[in-house]
Amino acid sequence: MTTRSTRRSERMSAILGRLTDSGSVHVGELARSLGVSEATLRRDLALLEEQRLLTRTHGGALAQDVAYELPVRYRDGRHRDAKRAIARAAVRGLPSGPHVVSLTGGTTTSEVARRLSDRTDLTIVTNALNIAMDLVLRPRVKLIVVGGVSRPQSYELVGPWAEEVLSGINIGTAFVGVDGVSVAGGLTTHDETEARTNRAMIARAQRVVVVADSTKVGRVTLARMADLDRVDELVTDGAADAAELDALRAAGVRVTVAPL
Repeated sequence: MTTRSTRRSERMSAILGRLTDSGSVHVGELARSLGVSEATLRRDLALLEEQRLLTRTHGGALAQDVAYELPVRYRDGRHRDAKRAIARAAVRGLPSGPHVVSLTGGTTTSEVARRLSDRTDLTIVTNALNIAMDLVLRPRVKLIVVGGVSRPQSYELVGPWAEEVLSGINIGTAFVGVDGVSVAGGLTTHDETEARTNRAMIARAQRVVVVADSTKVGRVTLARMADLDRVDELVTDGAADAAELDALRAAGVRVTVAPL
């Protein structure tokens, strides 16, 4: 990815973050804070409107009235320090020696994958195309890519083909990304097909580690992936709601708060 496209991705993430916080943005004010021209920002807003992530107005934009799932390319720069800290803490629990690890899609699991890429004794199973593209360049890692139908929002391969492959694999540790984790909802995500595929991965794992930044803790989204009794550990950051973490502990989940 070029520097220019990276800057645009970061701007998109910043724009959508502002909309989430305040419900609206003004072109002039946002252009100054991001250090770009108003013309550049208007082009960004036009692209986001084409993707139905906002509604443009005269002089700015409004958030959509319904909740939406940000595509991975716009989420990658958000809470990056927290996600890296979570990944560092999550991989410490892996045993030495040969081990089968699986990774669902997601920005935090992508950070976990980067932490695993120098291990020479792992077999890594994933249904995430972006994670596979990173790991295929590491010849010492045995990589298994689960087939299926691509889902552009998360770069994941999902559906019956993916589930069929997963049914024949024994997994030692599954690192699972979520859109929500809570006592009320268990593990949840935005898409029901993705939830079913990830459920198949969880079912084949001896140990399940949920990696989720603090914005996901206490949140419930559309599709349930698994109940909490399938979760061995949640790794999150220090900004997570303390009462929700206590409730998760009371439900039997080991909670690790990663130091930044």
